[in-house]
Amino acid sequence: MLLAQISDLHLDGEARATERATRVVDYLRSLTRQPDAVLVTGDIADHGTPAEYAEAAALLARLDAPVFTCPGNHDDRTAYRKVLLGEETPPEAPATSAVNRLHHAAGYAFLLLDSSIPGEDPGLLDDETLDWLARTLDDLGDTPTLPAFHHPPATLHHPYVDSTALTNPGRLAEALAGRSNIPAILTGHAHTPAATTFAGLPLLAAPGVTSTLRLPWEPGEGLTSRTAPPGVAFHVLGENGSDAITTHFRTV
Repeated sequence: MLLAQISDLHLDGEARATERATRVVDYLRSLTRQPDAVLVTGDIADHGTPAEYAEAAALLARLDAPVFTCPGNHDDRTAYRKVLLGEETPPEAPATSAVNRLHHAAGYAFLLLDSSIPGEDPGLLDDETLDWLARTLDDLGDTPTLPAFHHPPATLHHPYVDSTALTNPGRLAEALAGRSNIPAILTGHAHTPAATTFAGLPLLAAPGVTSTLRLPWEPGEGLTSRTAPPGVAFHVLGENGSDAITTHFRTV
């Protein structure tokens, strides 16, 4: 199974963000083998406006593979749900309720979790989301499953990223404990490709499309480089639910 992951498009109606996101979509369309799915791990819009999601929807619709998305801290749940997903908020649910979705592709299940806190930069998997995660994992049984969300739950050794990471990683670790069908956890937010472990599982963060995080030991000014090329992660998973995962990072 070949999975392409992109993150942090930050579409804002400006030509720069549009050009970079378009460059990534064109690159994915040019591949000699199309991915089985494309994962977009949050911060799709920069201000969370309907117009930004309309642009994102049109752009992602150009991809030949199924596209699975989750919100980030810059996303607005109501506009994200209505414009990008084409869904109305259920009448029994608050407009700000978490947007969690289950998808399937190539024999794998994808759990797209909403780690956003409306109006804040750090992340949280709320009780509703953690309960949904546990129930869905139980229902999936032995199906190989990839949880994906925006905020990394582990230290990445950058002051800003770590100060705005997932705030309740312990609760997530409890929900994942004893699960043998999870090859890896996939996140965004960091604007840099990163690999570590969390709860005994590989944790892989995708590079950013709009910019690249400048690490504390790298020269230069500012939090991110806006001239470094956009990045893509390719995750290759074994056949028949093998727990092996290989990840390649590319710039475009």
